[in-house]
Amino acid sequence: MTYKEATMKKITPFLWFDDKAEEAAKFYVSVFKNSKIGSIARYSEEAATASGRPAGSVMTVSFKLNGQEFTALNGGPQFTFTPAISFVVNCDTQQEIDRLWEKLSAGGEKGQCGWLTDRYGVSWQIVPAALGKLMQGKDERPKRVMQALLKMTKLDIKTLKQAYEKR
Repeated sequence: MTYKEATMKKITPFLWFDDKAEEAAKFYVSVFKNSKIGSIARYSEEAATASGRPAGSVMTVSFKLNGQEFTALNGGPQFTFTPAISFVVNCDTQQEIDRLWEKLSAGGEKGQCGWLTDRYGVSWQIVPAALGKLMQGKDERPKRVMQALLKMTKLDIKTLKQAYEKR
């Protein structure tokens, strides 16, 4: 096994928060099924001195959302989230889209085309799992789906399928 093979087993998103890493992780775990908080590390005296964070306060929180590992850091206000990075959630049903859209956008901002920013500034795309298939093809169907999608905030599976089927 090469060094590269040994070290590149998985990719874990690492989210930098000012001071709400634990709160955000608990929120996300409450929103997504099959999710849980893992370990919580606290700032030691040495790390607190180097970072300017209080000793004993939460430094990192590891958590899983539906099996995907994440780490959240309380790193201070130096960096903030932008929509340049987002998490895409592929949903099988309209009920799932509706539930995640409402929970994640509460206290945040609803955007166009299934995009939202949650109360912590993290961007999400809540989309139908079938969207990729609806957007494929060399005929007019993908164009009609895109036209319908561009008129939406929260995505509606039925409307997108109707656009595809031209009903």
